[in-house]
Amino acid sequence: MDSSSSSTSPLCRSPPRNRSRRWRQSRTCTAVVVVAALVITTTAWLSLVFSGTTARCWHRFQNWEGSPHKLPWKPQSQNPNGIEEEDKDLFLEGTAPSLPLGRNRSLSEDERRRDGAGLALNHIVFGIAGSSQLWKRRKEFIRLWWRNNSSMRGHVWLEEQVDDKEWDESLPRIMISEDTSRFWYTNPTGHPSGLRIARIVLETFRLGLSDVRWFVLGDDDTIFSVDNLVDVLSKYDYNEMVYIGSPSESHSANTYFSHNMAYGGGGIAISYPLAKALYSVLDDCLERYHRLHGSDDRLHACISELGVPLSREHGFHQWDIRGSAHGLLSAHPIAPFVSIHHVEAVEPIYPGLSSLESLKLFTKVMKVDPMSFLQRSICYDRVRRLTFSVSLGYAIQVFPSIVQPQILERSEMTYSAWNKIHNLDEFDLDTRDPSKSVCKSPVLFFLEDVERQGNNTLGTYVRAGRLKDDFKRKVLCFPRSAPLPHVGRIQALGYPLKNWHLSPRRLCCKLNQTSDELLTISVRQCGKGSFGSFADSVGI
Repeated sequence: MDSSSSSTSPLCRSPPRNRSRRWRQSRTCTAVVVVAALVITTTAWLSLVFSGTTARCWHRFQNWEGSPHKLPWKPQSQNPNGIEEEDKDLFLEGTAPSLPLGRNRSLSEDERRRDGAGLALNHIVFGIAGSSQLWKRRKEFIRLWWRNNSSMRGHVWLEEQVDDKEWDESLPRIMISEDTSRFWYTNPTGHPSGLRIARIVLETFRLGLSDVRWFVLGDDDTIFSVDNLVDVLSKYDYNEMVYIGSPSESHSANTYFSHNMAYGGGGIAISYPLAKALYSVLDDCLERYHRLHGSDDRLHACISELGVPLSREHGFHQWDIRGSAHGLLSAHPIAPFVSIHHVEAVEPIYPGLSSLESLKLFTKVMKVDPMSFLQRSICYDRVRRLTFSVSLGYAIQVFPSIVQPQILERSEMTYSAWNKIHNLDEFDLDTRDPSKSVCKSPVLFFLEDVERQGNNTLGTYVRAGRLKDDFKRKVLCFPRSAPLPHVGRIQALGYPLKNWHLSPRRLCCKLNQTSDELLTISVRQCGKGSFGSFADSVGI
């Protein structure tokens, strides 16, 4: 028997007769081996497919595929540790959960109606980053916007305990952050407190509060309009991983950190599913980014690992500015006002008042009519060739000439950046230089008080710097006198806005001369076709 015959299996061995028969037997054996291999492979594959773990994963994928905007967990149900038992296998220690993500879309009006009663304030939990050393002073800022009722939930997180006398029931409950000395921190210019603040979302989630849809982070010197916050968040699907906020006004800050990062001073909104994912991975993620500067960039880095982009909302304001905020307040974006920050670093908002008294008036107006607060309207006096720029709840500017809306929409640069740079290129927004000529500068009327008249609001604005500025105009602008030389007050009657936050648009206004010393302006939501062309408005 030759060598080829001896290597053949006993099942296939036969006496050699001729070369053709050996060739046919070799083909038969090969076919038997291939079929056996296919049977074994198929059996192994079927056992894998129909195993318990794979079947559960396949089940979840089918459920997710049928509802592409929902994640495979229920955001409301949670155990004391914050993680469902059946979902623990979705997370691997030190790694981000591998989950299919939908896009961070806004909800339509029909979807909002189908969502039951919709988003309410008690669906939001605030995590406020504070400092024990600054608490005695900063708590007064929180008191301005915090509501002492059962519908508002949240905590102030400090690094150490303060005297009980420094807290009362009109403030959120104080919590002490965990020790973060075990984490590595190597940034030479930052402060390790950034680690503690970055973990506030984790520690708040771990409290296991019920019926939470959003976690909102801010600082102890942040002022929130909670009504507008609810309206803005209601546009988003809280069942998705959503990361909402706004970058800084400073170009240098955005270049150093990120143009796609939410700044915590202006407020960061994190949906429940995203907070749940961060709960699993945040501590390990913080170890990877030990070289970063503060809390916002660390949180942004970990959220980026989860593949969630920033959803920008222009009403969140970091306010990385110093000096006078007049230019920003008088040219607020056409969006609901949500927050401001660094309120101690700017001049008093209303002339003649202290910083705290200004903020008290500011928040009073904010609460009277939140949706229209700081919203702008532009109208013209054809006969006297004047331009009126109204910022509801703040100021009315009367320009001595016809000024185009495109110019007025730019922020007058009355401020410098946080790094004290003062030039147009430093800001990531449309800016313009203040007028150097007193003859072209507007006459300013600042809010004195506001009151409700049924569903409407009536604000009284008082002329500022009348004697000094009017004398300059008489001398330098002769023969042209100052605009409205006899008017000392302007009253603005504001009408309620309906669903304006869903499709914001600059408001419409109408002038009414009540007397020689009083002018009334009616401001309302523009209807379809209510805006004529600029040429029609000014009669050119």
